[in-house]
Amino acid sequence: MENNLTLLGEKADYKTEYAPQVLETFINKHPENDYWVHFECPEFTSLCPITGQPDFATIRIDYIPDEKMVESKSLKFYLFSFRNHGAFHEDCINIIMKDLIAIMVPKYIEVTGIFTPRGGISIYPYANYGKKGTRYEEMARHRLMNNE
Repeated sequence: MENNLTLLGEKADYKTEYAPQVLETFINKHPENDYWVHFECPEFTSLCPITGQPDFATIRIDYIPDEKMVESKSLKFYLFSFRNHGAFHEDCINIIMKDLIAIMVPKYIEVTGIFTPRGGISIYPYANYGKKGTRYEEMARHRLMNNE
């Protein structure tokens, strides 16, 4: 199962363009358990699609896995691939969430961006998803409506 992971133990090959194809998964050994996985990337960068200026953020990814989990080194390379990608803050968060849903199909996921201020204003976009037709769908609705 872990033999499908191609990035672990290899020299870093950072992509310079948005690269969702670098994301890799492995089998969750405990899919019957509900547990939280938290990633924090304090060095996320992307580009403003209008000015081309860099935007800096801490990206927080929290999820409850189902059958698959994202491999952390591939996630690091994926997040780094936004470095030269032009997208608004809200777009980055939704793109990240949708790419992770597509590759993992988690029970629940949320992605938060804590972007550094530009022009005197901070933007903290938040997006979440709960698997349709399950209690996680209700959890997503509740967390979204009660997000601070």
